Amino acid sequence: MKKIYLVLFSALSLTMVNAQNKFNLLVGTYTNKCQSNGIYVYEFNASTGDFKLKNSSENVISPSYLSVSADNKFIYAVNENGNQSAVSAFGYDSASGKVKFLNSNASLGADPCHLINDDKNVIVANYSGGNIVVFKKNADGSITEVQQLIQHEGKGPNAARQEKAHVHMVMFSPDKKFVLSNDLGLDKVFIYKYNPTSKNEMLTLKGSVDVKPGSGPRHLTFSKDGKFVYLVQELNGTLTTLSYDKTGNLKVVAETSILPKGFTGGTGAAAIKTSPDGNFLYVSDRVDANSISVYKIQKDGSLELVEQQSTLGKGPRDFAIDPTGNYLLVGHQYTNDIIIFKRDKTTGKLTDTGKRIELCSPVGLLFTKI
Repeated sequence: MKKIYLVLFSALSLTMVNAQNKFNLLVGTYTNKCQSNGIYVYEFNASTGDFKLKNSSENVISPSYLSVSADNKFIYAVNENGNQSAVSAFGYDSASGKVKFLNSNASLGADPCHLINDDKNVIVANYSGGNIVVFKKNADGSITEVQQLIQHEGKGPNAARQEKAHVHMVMFSPDKKFVLSNDLGLDKVFIYKYNPTSKNEMLTLKGSVDVKPGSGPRHLTFSKDGKFVYLVQELNGTLTTLSYDKTGNLKVVAETSILPKGFTGGTGAAAIKTSPDGNFLYVSDRVDANSISVYKIQKDGSLELVEQQSTLGKGPRDFAIDPTGNYLLVGHQYTNDIIIFKRDKTTGKLTDTGKRIELCSPVGLLFTKI
């Protein structure tokens, strides 16, 4: 009898573990190059690396980057479409994976490429427009028209890529008192005080930090303790470490390069993420490199290179680490696939599982609870 109980208990425990290790993977895509419905929802098993398609949106124009509400009930997406660009709100049923269009409003800036949200606002970076816009949220999860627009002005030394401002990212500070914004065109990181309940002055400028001229700051992430910011620069592969304090002050403390020694090809640094345990930093590079650099984060915030791994495709625009830290998934914009890597939690190293999600032009990857 005891053995039967043990077998039943073991089976029940395994079932519970598998249930706890299942998440939804949301993928935003470009829809102008190949056949895509827009937003795709997959169930992902973080114990095995297996996946299955649950649902997708319908007829959504290039929802390249996504942000999910804290209550897991709404998805906000940029619609990257030149001067006709917009931002859209969707209802999201995580159990079925169903995505229901709520509404859309003009982004008031061309080519929005990144967005964040909290319970009051949706904040968007318009790349070609060179500005930041803020939408208010309605009670049903839909968005108002733009309530605040902040225009960046200026240019950088790279005439081809820095002819004007190019806002590439917006990111909340860990305590949500500030919003940081990278401008690729101006070689600056801006720090804005965040006033979520204001009607039309949600963001007020606190200051900015200059980085290497011509480097093109693209994306950043915070260390787990919130004391450091890691910034990757798209145009030359620079990886910058900045100290951060709770008053919103940023200061450059170190620089390195994600480019291998002797590398002479084209570079286009893209995404940067920390592992769930905060011990490792991952950075993707595109164009000719098509690689991910893995760094061990030391106790003092400094970085030690672990390895540089081919992403096994072209155009690793974004990647995501599942919440357990077991797997890292890389979306390739040009080879139309998502490569699933097993992640060693102790060393941070990546190993190809051989598993692939075939999908038109994946751009933004995001895990949510089911």
